[in-house]
Amino acid sequence: MSAGHAHASSSRDGGAGTLVHPALFYADDDAYVAGTVPFLREGLERDEPVMMAAPPSRLALVEDALGPLAARVALHDMTLAGRNPGRIIAGVLRAFVDEHADRGRVRIIGEPIWAGRSPQEYAAAVQHEALINVALADRPATVLCPYDTTALAPAAIADAQRTHPVLVEHGHTTSSGRYVDPTELAQGVAGPLAEPTELGETLVFSAPTGPRTVRTAVVEHALRAGLDEDRAADLALAAYEVAVNTVVHTGRPGLLALWTRGAGAPGWEAVEPAAVVCEVQDSGWIADPLVGRHPCGPAEGRGYGLRLAHQLCDLVQVHSDPRDGTTVRLTLHLPTSGLTPARQ
Repeated sequence: MSAGHAHASSSRDGGAGTLVHPALFYADDDAYVAGTVPFLREGLERDEPVMMAAPPSRLALVEDALGPLAARVALHDMTLAGRNPGRIIAGVLRAFVDEHADRGRVRIIGEPIWAGRSPQEYAAAVQHEALINVALADRPATVLCPYDTTALAPAAIADAQRTHPVLVEHGHTTSSGRYVDPTELAQGVAGPLAEPTELGETLVFSAPTGPRTVRTAVVEHALRAGLDEDRAADLALAAYEVAVNTVVHTGRPGLLALWTRGAGAPGWEAVEPAAVVCEVQDSGWIADPLVGRHPCGPAEGRGYGLRLAHQLCDLVQVHSDPRDGTTVRLTLHLPTSGLTPARQ
């Protein structure tokens, strides 16, 4: 059975009104085109809304193969829209599904994991892949996720088998025997976060002036580190929103930590791009695994602060445990990293 017919498969793989989430394993350009283009063509033939979010080289392959039909596919550069994997569910997938809620099933190709992702980004992308199964569980959507078996490490392919109920390779579709509970996997991937090796500065904050103090401290540190004023303001606003969550939802002090990662260290960017990192720790516990990934605005209140942080930052990592409390780590790349900012 091809990926294009995946939504007709067993109940474990999704029914007419629920999610189907296959991983497509490909080894070269020909296999990529063979696995993606028929999937998209079938959606267009069925008059289903069709979208593709992938790195530019993958988009170019598919556009060439589709020819004029490519104009009917919504295309997104995943290296921009998904630089921070925490933005993809709300800002890309749910946005498209909700936009076409009156059209029945939608068809999406999403490629959030590619060779060159930093280790921290990769972990966040695995968490994202797991949480798709929760966020879109009751949505009539087929989300096909390609994985390059030659460029990615074997561990990445194994993770794909754990995050996708359905696997597609060489034109054959099977159920994944390694698929695991997505919420538990997402929690495990989320942390605890590794301790920073860089020296930084810390600040204990509390109500009522704590969030404003956090905002000022973050701006000053970010500007000294080399962020421009707009990007420093982005990081400061994200940190402010997280600090507000601390004082409102815990009623206890929080801890702010700031450091600059990898600036001026030769070879560092082969591991992680140079960046300014801001971390807020508190005693609270976030029970909702999708917090910050729900489409919401200021009127919805709860969850909006983390949603905004995902929009503003290049990476957001959240580890929350009822025994240890919550850590939110916000990262913005320095200009020396050569990476395009996540914000659009």
